[in-house]
Amino acid sequence: MRTSETAAELSVLVPVFNEQDNILPMAREVTAALKAIEITWELVFIDDASTDATWERIAAAGQENPRVRGFRHARNLGQSAAVWTGISNSSGRLLATLDGDLQNDPAEIPRMLPLLDEVDFVCGDRSAARRDAWIRRVSSTVARWFRVRALGHGFRDTGCALRVFKREVLTGLFAFNGLHRFLPILVAGGGWKTREVPVNHRPRVAGWSKYGVWNRLGRGVYDLIGVAWFQQRRLPRAQISTLAMPPARPSEPPATPNGPDGKPL
Repeated sequence: MRTSETAAELSVLVPVFNEQDNILPMAREVTAALKAIEITWELVFIDDASTDATWERIAAAGQENPRVRGFRHARNLGQSAAVWTGISNSSGRLLATLDGDLQNDPAEIPRMLPLLDEVDFVCGDRSAARRDAWIRRVSSTVARWFRVRALGHGFRDTGCALRVFKREVLTGLFAFNGLHRFLPILVAGGGWKTREVPVNHRPRVAGWSKYGVWNRLGRGVYDLIGVAWFQQRRLPRAQISTLAMPPARPSEPPATPNGPDGKPL
């Protein structure tokens, strides 16, 4: 984590795996989108042990823009692990996340940031503008059907990676495989204020999707059991009052010792 002298106020986290052709366009789009915001920011790529030139492209992006940082896993651990690595190694009091495939539009971030004056967590909803292949749309619909019935949440699109939020909403959460899919639900379950907003969504123009029906459904159902248990058993966020300490008494001057005749020395 950066020191307080160089800490950014906003950390934009982008987990990537074999996205070599999207790294430099992503870095340039984020830079263009955030050039007018009034807070300092950093762009953090987390390479989940890519086997192509993704890491070299992250290094090239860092040469173009000193705001770009990169972390690399020694072995492939999955998207949730990459997101958590970014959270743990960034310093922003505000966080934003994007998928690394350029389907999320970085231009949405400046529009979503002001909403954090009213709520604690803002997540995108791609429902009206979804530009994925039909297999991915179907898998998301199936996964949402199971999540709604198991967890009873009202989110339309928990799978959208485009989010901005305050770091403090992560209090009490822990890393697990699948965290990124359930983050809005877990944050809302912790008593934080959330809002879902329509966002732009774009077709993938480079690389290939790593998800389908079966790897979403099989893992998702398994994760649902654990998340449902945690939501039932988690401790509520406590509202705490502090006992005010009484003011310290003024110190009394030291007593003057007396001599044998009883008079002060």
